[in-house]
Amino acid sequence: MDCSYRGTLQQWLSTALRNEPSAPAIFKQFCDRLSEAGLALSRCTVHFRVYHPQWLGTRIIWCRDREEVEEQTIAYDVEATDAFQRSPFHRVILTGKPIRQRLQIIGPHLFHLYDELRALGHSDYSAWPLDHTQGRRHLITFSTDRPDGFQENEINLVSEILPLFSLVTEIRLKNQFARTLPETYVGPHASEQILDGATTRGSGVTVRAAIMMCDLRNFTQMSSRKPRDEVISVLNDYFDIISEPIERYGGEILKFIGDGLLSVFPLDRPDACGRLLAAVTDAHAALEHRDPLHHPINFGTGVHLGEVMYGNIGSARRLDFTVIGEAINLASRLESLTKTLGRQVLISREFVQAANCESRTEFLGAQKLSGFDNSIEVHALKLKRNHS
Repeated sequence: MDCSYRGTLQQWLSTALRNEPSAPAIFKQFCDRLSEAGLALSRCTVHFRVYHPQWLGTRIIWCRDREEVEEQTIAYDVEATDAFQRSPFHRVILTGKPIRQRLQIIGPHLFHLYDELRALGHSDYSAWPLDHTQGRRHLITFSTDRPDGFQENEINLVSEILPLFSLVTEIRLKNQFARTLPETYVGPHASEQILDGATTRGSGVTVRAAIMMCDLRNFTQMSSRKPRDEVISVLNDYFDIISEPIERYGGEILKFIGDGLLSVFPLDRPDACGRLLAAVTDAHAALEHRDPLHHPINFGTGVHLGEVMYGNIGSARRLDFTVIGEAINLASRLESLTKTLGRQVLISREFVQAANCESRTEFLGAQKLSGFDNSIEVHALKLKRNHS
């Protein structure tokens, strides 16, 4: 191994990665450069806790004979499994101390992972904590298939260089978290606005969009009679049913409001109205395929078209990036009217004209909506389950 490469590697980590935002790309280059320095690496992994809404973390795998690294997501419940509890990962995360194990020995190993690696031809293994600030601990591992394993100067190099690698990866993970968090809670469009600096009270943009407002039926009654966990489960099931087609057809979910949902399909995108109708239709079709033993789910939807304003509204120190406008209010009133008229989806005349979908609707005449001086022409979308 070329020990003089230590300074070159440190220089690379310190100055050459400013324009590389990807932690997987950095990890690949890191392993490649360690190999170029003479480390006989055969397999390396890094395990990051990313706190994504759908998974706890990601595992990135580098192998000497592969051109690209492999990324895998790790479920939230993995740490409760027996396989994790009886692994070197758990030991390192728990103690904060590195582990090293010669693999080509006779007899069973302490951890099953060692037997797996030995069967794959690896001879030596080490796992190290990657400690970030605020007590966040991640993990990195190195394996070699060289018959005599790692040399002590190679282990020393890893020990010296990992704190700098840890710092570099922490910056990338925090950048990723800074994007994931607002996307999770306010949606991609609002998140983009916030990250671009739209954090001043009263700032915002106005767009024309097709709007849909959904509301779960009998939620108040259910929440007063069912256990909390069952209520949450029903809510999540309902939101999954409607959210999946909205996202699949390019809509943006702006708000979950208790048991309600507000979504828009901006009109600057092709066939926004048609995609909204497809999302609503698919969501109601999904209800037909639910297990009949599950809690029944019914919801009403109001659909309109008009201008909406995305903006920061709130107190001087606590803002909400939300949407306002008369078009939002009308969509909400249409949703409320579904209960009175016993229809699943009610649509305004403006939307029907823009979508050219009159053949798919039933005209219900002019209806008086609370808060609006003039009556509004209302249509019901024809569905298999058109009456609620």
